[in-house]
Amino acid sequence: MKSFSPSLFAAVLAGLVLAGAPQRAAAQAAQPGSDSLGADWGAQQDQVRACVKAGQCVSLAQVIAGISRTTPGRSLDAGFEQADGRMAYRVRWAAKDRRIDFIVDAKTGAIIRTEGK
Repeated sequence: MKSFSPSLFAAVLAGLVLAGAPQRAAAQAAQPGSDSLGADWGAQQDQVRACVKAGQCVSLAQVIAGISRTTPGRSLDAGFEQADGRMAYRVRWAAKDRRIDFIVDAKTGAIIRTEGK
């Protein structure tokens, strides 16, 4: 089985997110005032993008690569949020027998905490 490089995986993930944008926009138009991603998700993405570009944050691809080195499985999805007063990535991970949410500090790449289901 071939494996994807982290940068290719991030590009594929971004493409999947963008591919769903028209459906999300249509759903939001049908229900004014509702936003399943949160009202400020666009601003948060711009913030982390600028942080990565300035070299002050690690990229999502680096975060996913780090998780894959220590935890067998695959990424289900990922997003950006505030956790414990700092910028963080949430990576939902499919391990062999459970789903794990990794909360990762966006500036250092260190895992802040894990939430298993």
